[in-house]
Amino acid sequence: MLNRHYAPVRIISVRRAFTLLLKDLAEVIHIEDGKYLAYDYESWREVSALRREFEPHEHDWIRTVRFYLAVPRIIRLTLFDRLPRQEVKFNRRNIFARDSNRCQYCGRKFPTTELSLDHVVPRSRNGPNNWENVVCCCLRCNVKKGGRTPEEAHMKLITPPVKPKRSPVVSIQLSDHRYRSWKQFLDHAYWNVELK
Repeated sequence: MLNRHYAPVRIISVRRAFTLLLKDLAEVIHIEDGKYLAYDYESWREVSALRREFEPHEHDWIRTVRFYLAVPRIIRLTLFDRLPRQEVKFNRRNIFARDSNRCQYCGRKFPTTELSLDHVVPRSRNGPNNWENVVCCCLRCNVKKGGRTPEEAHMKLITPPVKPKRSPVVSIQLSDHRYRSWKQFLDHAYWNVELK
């Protein structure tokens, strides 16, 4: 979702997007041939009918009783112009995304089912539970390290843990071709946000 000045605000659910469209509080922004096209709910419904006929595999669809609607990738609020303060949530999914599902001790990539979280400074030694002290770790390295620091276990961190500036999950989603239209808005925000 963008504010009225085309700056990214947040990711919202499809239900919320359609609610905003139906209330005329937002419009769909679609990029075709490098041009921004804006659609209200009724015009998006017409465009969806054409897209359903000619390129059904390019979109995700919501089915109603009488018709299909293409799920919009970008909507723009027509009145909201501020940017909310975005705090990246400290949770397991974001830690795995930040570390790219890679064990921070052996460097190998694993599925999430074979990863755990490790406190660099163990909690038994009053290590904090924050971005700078928690890393992805494979089960083997986690057992090897145990309740010791990496130095005591003769292990080295591949990348020192840091708090990400934006949600790491968004970066993963951008690699999917269906979400490529978001990239330019996020890139614009990256270069134009005031540094503090």
